[in-house]
Amino acid sequence: MNPRTAKAPGHFKTMAQASVPQGRKGKHQKIVSTILSDLGKLQDGSAIKVPLAELLESKEKVRSALNRATRKAGRTVATASDANFLYIWNVSASRENPKAQTP
Repeated sequence: MNPRTAKAPGHFKTMAQASVPQGRKGKHQKIVSTILSDLGKLQDGSAIKVPLAELLESKEKVRSALNRATRKAGRTVATASDANFLYIWNVSASRENPKAQTP
């Protein structure tokens, strides 16, 4: 073997690129997908009431993950919270852009 063309062994293991996982399933994926599913069934004028005690992460982290997911899906939601609950609801297109309403 020619020492000039021999490759030094890498520091890390290799694998076929086709075997590399595609997409991101973060630690908030389960709660966010559950919230998005419930939002899809929600009637106008209603909100989802998520008990903070049931969240595995802080409400701030869940809100952030939900924000990323809704932006990716092209949805607009609003959130509020108090000492016990995280409230989430769909924002209708007419409320999102009041100028889009017809007189």
